[in-house]
Amino acid sequence: MGSILHSQDPLARPDVLAHVGENLRRLRALRSLSQTELSNRSGTSRRMIGAMEGNDANVSLSTLDRLAAALDVSLTELVRPPDAADNRRINTVAWRGATPESSGVLLGSAPATREAELWIWSLAEGERYPSEADSHNWHEMLAVIEGVLVIEGAEEKHSLAAGDFLIFSSARPYVFANGGEGPVRFIRNVVL
Repeated sequence: MGSILHSQDPLARPDVLAHVGENLRRLRALRSLSQTELSNRSGTSRRMIGAMEGNDANVSLSTLDRLAAALDVSLTELVRPPDAADNRRINTVAWRGATPESSGVLLGSAPATREAELWIWSLAEGERYPSEADSHNWHEMLAVIEGVLVIEGAEEKHSLAAGDFLIFSSARPYVFANGGEGPVRFIRNVVL
């Protein structure tokens, strides 16, 4: 998955990393795990975990997913404000593209077998977002609001215009691409 921008000031940070460092330290301590043990469980370098806990790291969404799985929590438990009154509302930027018109905003989540995430995405003209494969139980539900969204997989390619939707397993790598002129905006539900 794409990298997330970072800032040295967690209070001023508008992205998903604003609370990851604090949550990562807290959740790791609750499970009595060292950074090395968490590194071994998640496949993430100990150095990266230290940088994340120190609020000084660029990190991909797939790395956050691996860390959440290793801690046996959902992605939203790892990224939401620890003192949030409503645990379902996240409303934070989780991915930024090369231009300001391209972003993925995690709006919130709800219980499912494990979790369901609600996102709003936009991709500027020519922008692409490559994603790694999720576990075999994850599915995506997309609904295009504006523009043309192309979903490219190893075996299939779908082109969705405004008003169209697609539901698919995300067990294989795929790419979201803007397939038209102007921005494409779409709702993305990720469900396990």
